[in-house]
Amino acid sequence: MRKIEAVIRPGKLEPVKEALGRFGIHGMTVTHVTGCGLQQGKTEFYRGATYTVNLLPKVKLEIIIGDHDVDEVVGIISKHAFTGNVGDGKIFVYPVEDAVRIRTGERGDDAI
Repeated sequence: MRKIEAVIRPGKLEPVKEALGRFGIHGMTVTHVTGCGLQQGKTEFYRGATYTVNLLPKVKLEIIIGDHDVDEVVGIISKHAFTGNVGDGKIFVYPVEDAVRIRTGERGDDAI
């Protein structure tokens, strides 16, 4: 099993979620986060003063899937989160040792 963690633009959440749903993935955790990277934030003027906002809003998706679906899921997220501009986000893939469905006690792939 693998954990895919994707940090994407908030406006790209619905297209990514819909594409993952069509692929058959309906379980995911979505967290609203702030962060910085190559995008370097933005400069704003307020009441004559300049402010640099370098922590920008992003959305983090966390999905646990079987090893055989990793490349396809990463491709789906990449395709639907892409704008071509700095700040599109990142995708991380981690190994998952085990998973347990609390309600039934199922483990491993059966639990996801």
